[in-house]
Amino acid sequence: MHATSYALTDSWTMTRRELARWARQPVPVVVNLVFPVMLLLMFGYLVGGGRGVSGAYVDYLVPGMLALTMAFGLEGTMIAVTRDLDKGVVDRFRSLPMTNGAVLVGRCAADMLQSAAGLAVLIAVGYALGWRAHGGPGAFLGAVGLLLLFRFAMLWVGIHLALVAGKPEMVQAVQILVWPVGFLSNAFATPDAMPGWLGTLVGWNPMSHTATAVRDLFGGPGGEAGHVWAAVGWPLALVAVFFPLAVRRFARLSR
Repeated sequence: MHATSYALTDSWTMTRRELARWARQPVPVVVNLVFPVMLLLMFGYLVGGGRGVSGAYVDYLVPGMLALTMAFGLEGTMIAVTRDLDKGVVDRFRSLPMTNGAVLVGRCAADMLQSAAGLAVLIAVGYALGWRAHGGPGAFLGAVGLLLLFRFAMLWVGIHLALVAGKPEMVQAVQILVWPVGFLSNAFATPDAMPGWLGTLVGWNPMSHTATAVRDLFGGPGGEAGHVWAAVGWPLALVAVFFPLAVRRFARLSR
């Protein structure tokens, strides 16, 4: 019990450290909130799209953008982790009587708070554009839960990759891997409107499962109830793999 209490206290201390950084450096936070809104407006009004979509495209696009937002933005997490590594901040924390991994948990908790704020902003913009959730309050909360679960999994993938990269200048090379995951999905168009091989790849993308399940819970076009289990299973599998990898990598630093 004492070990759990210390772990929670140390993790909350590291979370407050990240939140204090928001107050000192608000520009990156604002950019992370505004960038998804710009993408939503661009694809909704400038690029168009919606191939194979039945019904209003905004009802298809907004849930896809919500899922895409949960996949993107990892560069902020990765840069923060690698910056602390490069400046020796992590080494100083490791010299303190602190629970192993509390730095990583604090980083993840702070980013989850920012992700929740980003979802709220994007949902508000979606409502302003005419999108509506038709599935009821319970389904709405379930959809938000799936989105945050996917984000939680992606954050641990990003934290592990940051620990592997080690330096901020390496983040750009690593974050390129995030873009195929985001755009090789059904965020903007249905797999049925794509070439067969491409539609198959899109169908296997974990983000596509989340987007499809969220569309179903929101009661919009392109939703399929059968994808809810995959939208839960894929993130849990990613967390099961990358959380211990990140903690183990962190524990082995400076050895």
